Amino acid sequence: MPDTPLHAQTAAALSALLDAKKISATELARALLERTRAVEPRVRALNSLDETAVLQQAAASDARRAANAPLSPLDGIPVALKDIIAARDQPLTASSKILANYVSPYDATVTRKLRDAGAVLWGRCNMDEFAMGSSTENSATQTTLNPYDLARVSGGSSGGSAAAVAAGEAPLSLGSDTGGSIRQPAAFCNTVGLKPTYGLVSRHGLAAFASSLDQIGPFARTVADAALLLNTIAGHDGHDSTSLNRPHPDYPAALNDNLPPQKIGIPKEYFGEGLDPEVAAAVEAVAKFYETRGHALREISLPHTKFALSVYYILSTAECSSNLARYDGIRYTSRSPRATDAVDLYAKTRAEGFGPEVKRRVILGTYVLSSGFHDAYYLRAQKVRTLIRNDFINAFKDVDVILTPTSPTPAFKLGEKSANPLAMYLSDIYTIGVNLAGLPALSIPAGFTKSGLPIGAQLIGRPLQEAPLLQTAHAYDLAHHHGLTPPNL
Repeated sequence: MPDTPLHAQTAAALSALLDAKKISATELARALLERTRAVEPRVRALNSLDETAVLQQAAASDARRAANAPLSPLDGIPVALKDIIAARDQPLTASSKILANYVSPYDATVTRKLRDAGAVLWGRCNMDEFAMGSSTENSATQTTLNPYDLARVSGGSSGGSAAAVAAGEAPLSLGSDTGGSIRQPAAFCNTVGLKPTYGLVSRHGLAAFASSLDQIGPFARTVADAALLLNTIAGHDGHDSTSLNRPHPDYPAALNDNLPPQKIGIPKEYFGEGLDPEVAAAVEAVAKFYETRGHALREISLPHTKFALSVYYILSTAECSSNLARYDGIRYTSRSPRATDAVDLYAKTRAEGFGPEVKRRVILGTYVLSSGFHDAYYLRAQKVRTLIRNDFINAFKDVDVILTPTSPTPAFKLGEKSANPLAMYLSDIYTIGVNLAGLPALSIPAGFTKSGLPIGAQLIGRPLQEAPLLQTAHAYDLAHHHGLTPPNL
């Protein structure tokens, strides 16, 4: 057995141990179950965990490996799922009362791909209700705490997915990113979080928030592990009309030391008012690292950045208003027992089932789509979205990668922004533009504040250029290993 505890090892290291038969998948599963029981009461990353199913999957993996027939490098490796991604015969609550008793009858495409790879589906990760939030404080089940400071938030909306990896409950997890919901919690929890190009990973089986923005992506401790998981879930899917029908490269194979000289863009709009000085210093240190390695830094401008937040909260709420209309108490959701007729059932079910943030966004989205306001808000926002995308396209004519902070601050304290939705929304100011433009981006651990809070740096790439983006991030990750610094739990 290795000296480092199994819960603190990377997925790649665990895969090597399984290949060498130094551990079994069952031993790994039991070790992680023990770790989860020890830290989960404090971290609260999971909404549910089916231990029986976990051990059955691990035993099946051991049988395959005994026959020298592993399905992939992920065979036997636990992967936790955000509780908005469907897994057959498992709860899918989206951390909402309205889906409190729902059990999925089918697998999401990413879930099926994980099963086909032999991965062990680990647990259902807590989140902001229907992915609407930046702290998991909007969850109807519990608030996930930051493993590096239990008085602070884990980020959101995929806070449970980030915290599960950071706390050593699972080596890998999946989240969804609509406006930064993978990258921001990754920054808060000292993990790697990747939002792929829109359409690279199927959204089939992801409970929709904003369909033109949502994307599933990985959390991991290292860039190499994130590449391994992306390799498994990427690819075309006929069940998703927005899925891109083109082959993808072997992402782990792209990670090597032969990174050609890069032109790295530093957008001046991302380094202004509201940026925490320690975050700014950490990102500047990342830039300096690349410069000392022979890469060129260039100041660039993304002039329509100032409109991104407004555009996002018009378009995303409009889409959520439409998508969430299906939760009506008629078909598969919880149903109000106080209703007297069909209209009353619809109204009371939604009033009782949705939390305050979801209601706020549904009302706003319905307003901007309403007669008389559609052109003034929704149509205009779509036009400005095009301008934001064009800013990135023009920038990538001169640079290969864009470097920014992931979040303007480290993780904030529990309740610090709960009473001020606008302050909460500003947590995603540096991540939203990427979703509007459909680009790939990832947050990498970039060090810690003086008080020990993680800081994340964001790297943004051209569409479908995840391989060079990962290679660029991997160069920094290899030299620093910030993501391998565990929390003191």
